[in-house]
Amino acid sequence: MDFAGVDIVVVALVILVILILFAGIKTVPQGYQYTVERFGRYTRTLQPGLNLIVPFMDRIGSRMNVMEQVLDIPTQEVITRDNASVAADAVAFYQVLNTAQAAYQVANLEHAIINLTMTNIRSVMGSMDLDELLSNRDKINDQLLRVVDEAANPWGVKITRVEIKDIAPPKDLVDSMARQMKAEREKRAQVLEAEGSRNAQILRAEGAKQSAILEAEGLREAAFRDAEARERLAEAEAKATKMVSEAIAAGNVQAINYFVAQKYTEAMAAIGKAPNSKIVLMPMEASSLVGSLGGIGAIAREVFGDGPAPAGNTQRARPATTTTASTPAFRNPFDTPPQGT
Repeated sequence: MDFAGVDIVVVALVILVILILFAGIKTVPQGYQYTVERFGRYTRTLQPGLNLIVPFMDRIGSRMNVMEQVLDIPTQEVITRDNASVAADAVAFYQVLNTAQAAYQVANLEHAIINLTMTNIRSVMGSMDLDELLSNRDKINDQLLRVVDEAANPWGVKITRVEIKDIAPPKDLVDSMARQMKAEREKRAQVLEAEGSRNAQILRAEGAKQSAILEAEGLREAAFRDAEARERLAEAEAKATKMVSEAIAAGNVQAINYFVAQKYTEAMAAIGKAPNSKIVLMPMEASSLVGSLGGIGAIAREVFGDGPAPAGNTQRARPATTTTASTPAFRNPFDTPPQGT
C-alpha cells in the first residue's frame, strides 16, 4: 500500500513537471513578436521561434505584428485655401519597429494612426488651392508622410507610405472645370489654326516671291538672248551689205540684183504668211520684178562707168533683148533667155 501511494505521487509530480514545462514553452510565429510581463511589468520581447518563460510568474502581454501593414483612411471633407470643398481618402502603410513602445506607449495603435493621418490630411490639403491640390498629389503625399512619420515615431512605428487615393470636388465644381477645360482647348485650337493659316500665307507669299524672281530672271535672260540674237543678226546683215557693196564697187552688178531680189522675195513671203491675209492679190506681172532689177543694173552700170543703160530697161523688162558687138546688153539673171539666140 505504501509503495502504491509513492508511485501515485511520483506520477503526479512527473505530470506536474510536464505541465509546467509546457506552460513555460512559447512558440512565436514568423512576423510576430510577443512581450513578456512578470507580475504585470514588461520584462522582455520574445522573437520568432521557440522561447521559454517562467510559468505562473511570466505571461504573454501583447502579440505584435511586425510586418508592414496597410490602413484604409476613411473619406473626409476638406476645405481648401480658396474655400472649395472636396472629399479625400487615403491609405497609410506602417511597420512596427519597437514592439514594447507600440504595445505600451499608445492604446489602440491602428486607431491612433488613422486619426493622426486624417487630421494631417485636413491640415496639409487645407493649405493649398484647388488647382494646386488636384495637380500636386506627390507633394501632398510627401508632406503627409513626413508629418505622420514624425508624429508616430515615439510609438515605435515607422510610417513607410501615405497615398491619397481620390480627391472628389463637388459636382457643380466639376462641371465648371469641364467648361473651363473645354474653353481652354477651343482657345488653343483657334490659336493653332490661326498660326497655321499665318504660316500658310507666309509660305504662299514666299513661293510667289520666288516665282516672280525666277520669272523676272527668265525674262531678263530671254531679253538678253534676244538682244544678243538681234545684235548677231545685225552684224550678219551689216557684213552681208558690206560684201554686196564691195561686190558692186568691184563691178559685179549681179550682186545688187541678187540682193534686191532676195529682199523683195522675203517681203512677199511675209505678206503671204500674215494671219489676216488669206488671199493676196498682186496687181503686177512677174516680169515687173525683172524689169525693176534690170533698171537697177543699168543705173549701176552708168555709175561705175560701164556705159549707158539700155533704153527702156528702167521702166519695164522685155521678153528678149538685142545686143550689139560694141555694147553688150545687161541681162538680169532672172530674165528668160530669148528663143533662137
